[in-house]
Amino acid sequence: MNTAREFTGASSFYGGLSQVMKFLLLTVALLMGMFVSFQARAQLEIDIVHGAPEPLPVAIPDFLSSHPETDQIAKDIASVIAADLERSGLFRVLDKSMYIEKQTDINYQPRFADWRLINAKALLSGKIVREGSNRLKVEFRLWDIYGAEQLDGKRLATTPDNWRRIAHKISDNIYKRLTGEGGYFDSRIVYISESGPKTNRRKRLAIMDADGANPQYLLAGADLVLTPRFSPTAQTITYLSWETGRSQVYLLDIETGRRELLGNFPNMTISPRFSPDGRKLIFSMIKKGNSDIYVFDLRSRSTTRLTTNQAIDVSPSFSPDGRKVVFNSDRGGSPQLYTMNADGSNVRRLSFGAGRYTAPSWSPRGDLIAFTKSNKGKFHIGVINAKDGKGERLLTDSYLDEGPTWSPNGRVILFTREGRGISGRSAIWSVDLTGRNLRKVPTPGAASDPAWSPILP
Repeated sequence: MNTAREFTGASSFYGGLSQVMKFLLLTVALLMGMFVSFQARAQLEIDIVHGAPEPLPVAIPDFLSSHPETDQIAKDIASVIAADLERSGLFRVLDKSMYIEKQTDINYQPRFADWRLINAKALLSGKIVREGSNRLKVEFRLWDIYGAEQLDGKRLATTPDNWRRIAHKISDNIYKRLTGEGGYFDSRIVYISESGPKTNRRKRLAIMDADGANPQYLLAGADLVLTPRFSPTAQTITYLSWETGRSQVYLLDIETGRRELLGNFPNMTISPRFSPDGRKLIFSMIKKGNSDIYVFDLRSRSTTRLTTNQAIDVSPSFSPDGRKVVFNSDRGGSPQLYTMNADGSNVRRLSFGAGRYTAPSWSPRGDLIAFTKSNKGKFHIGVINAKDGKGERLLTDSYLDEGPTWSPNGRVILFTREGRGISGRSAIWSVDLTGRNLRKVPTPGAASDPAWSPILP
């Protein structure tokens, strides 16, 4: 009996221990699941500052379509989004032949296990609904595959001929959700379209989408135009023209095509740029062989001189808060970068490296200044800390790279790269702040002097 009781007690003990073990195992399993889910979400928070070591794998099936007339647009929207994300260097879009699940309704959760099998970290689902003869409703959902949750989703309305902008807007949403910063896809680039030999080059003002699509001339037959720059509204640009035989500054309304000649400056003007509030232009003007920096008030039409040095002061660019200006000057013996207050006071040298520093451009984030550097027969696009001139980084190395301009989010730089020799063509290239994502921007022919617009309204 005692033995029996002892056996029964032992069975009860081990049975109790089994329940504890089961509880512990279940707890461990839940914690592991939470850990894996946390890891998955952490992978989706892309380190945009240092650049992701590996692009994030994303699945982008064709959008669903509710009408035969929108079938092609549904496919094209998905293709443009995929191209946008790939071009950023932060994403890798998985080949559609790998997809296991065929989605038929984006209102239901995807089969996450099917997408994990192909190592997709994020999934974009979308559909297009036709609402009348000239209206589309575009809906999308962004899914975290390993976290098994929806990250983002919106409904957007548009017209059939505006589908590309909707695609770029969706790309910007994805970029912002997964990096924490604003995108740059729904923007435009104004540039100089070039044709003819280098000895007799024809230069025309042109514009295109940020991905190189929809290129078009802005002026009919106007030759020899230079340095186009956007206003903060992205609707007006300023540029230089030699159509009258001398340099003149113009404003051009992109939507209406209306042109306005600014002032009647008696001397050669160079590289006009808008102030951040759009109320002023800053530029260089040459008088008696010497170049200084001036500000032109667009309301009062008055001109104020900011520098009075015997050196050559050129290429001014406002800080994003409008309080400071960076410019290029040879007052120290060789072209270097200098900053000053917006009223011309407190001039201080920023760069001290070997070589020639030119064409500075202040980042819209305010933290960095991009520049062109030439040294030992090579040209580079570089960045430097705007506050103290430290942390110089050269992002490119080529026969001739010049003229940096920033993306709206301050993470990518456009510039002109010219080929070697008399037959070398100019082209527009982009590079991110890591220097690893270097790409050529497609244009119909030779192109130079790009300027990036703000995000479109």
